[in-house]
Amino acid sequence: MRIDWLGKLQNLLQVLAFCLAIGAVQYAFQPDHPYGPPAVYSLFIGTAIWALVDLGRHLLPSSADTGWPRGWQGVALVVGGIAGGYFIGNFIGDQLCQVLGLYTPGRVIDRAADLRNSILITAMAGIAGTYYFYSANRSAYFERKMDEARKHANEARLKLLETQLEPHMLFNTLANLRALIGLDPVQAQQMLDHMIAYLRATLGASRATTHALQAEFDRLRDYLELMAIRMGPRLAFALELPPQLAGAPVPTLLLQPLVENSIQHGLEPKVRGGRIDVRARTEGGQLVIEVTDTGVGGVAGAAAPQDGKGFGLAQVRERLATLYGDTAALDFTTQYGEGARTVIRIPLQP
Repeated sequence: MRIDWLGKLQNLLQVLAFCLAIGAVQYAFQPDHPYGPPAVYSLFIGTAIWALVDLGRHLLPSSADTGWPRGWQGVALVVGGIAGGYFIGNFIGDQLCQVLGLYTPGRVIDRAADLRNSILITAMAGIAGTYYFYSANRSAYFERKMDEARKHANEARLKLLETQLEPHMLFNTLANLRALIGLDPVQAQQMLDHMIAYLRATLGASRATTHALQAEFDRLRDYLELMAIRMGPRLAFALELPPQLAGAPVPTLLLQPLVENSIQHGLEPKVRGGRIDVRARTEGGQLVIEVTDTGVGGVAGAAAPQDGKGFGLAQVRERLATLYGDTAALDFTTQYGEGARTVIRIPLQP
């Protein structure tokens, strides 16, 4: 088992603070006695118990959920650690108190009472400290498991959103292909070839939750080439990706629903068609991706996709919220006759 030495140091500091508190409590009950001896004994007994129990547990088979030995081995470790720590700490404390002269000269020492009190305090403090660290390890284990469960749940949710988006795009494309077959079989063949290439790239991207921004732009280019066959000169587009942002991770299938909305609700209703521009940049430590079109823009009483609440936009918003929480944002603006603009902001990761 790999030992977290930084965590061990934190545990030791907690033990030392606990021991000093015990020494202070002893002094409060016996103010006529000096504070030095109980503090010294408490420090060395507590440190010895911690070393025997917390370090010794790594020498025994331990439970995955607590990191502590199970059954009689765990009980034996605690009892042996407390007993061993008591004798080791007392021996070191005796030597140190004598060398430093911490005992008040002429003070009568009740050995029987001191022995009884020290054994009782050691037993109670040792059990309490052991239970504290045992509970802390168990809680940390369950927190790790909960984080793993949340991660898997988020990944499953993202995959579900992707499976909802893929058929949406596929059905639209197949409908367009069906209409094109009767009008222009050659272009229909080219469209089918592009669709096969797009689906092949989509299959590769589906194996991960995120991929490089360059891969997302490449995939988007395949989709736009596919749409350009159907719309002809009515569709123009440009993709601008700075080289330094090519490797930035982004969710798969992030941009295509936005571009699809621009085509379906912005450019197709416009007789002359229009242009779509997709740009990426950095701003304030965030990755900013902007999708703009020169389509018809918003119309009073328009359907949901034109007011920023359509299927694609809703799914993209939900995916961003699942992956990034409040650190991501999607802003959609549109104006009649001037097209639409969608801006995505996500944390810039290496």
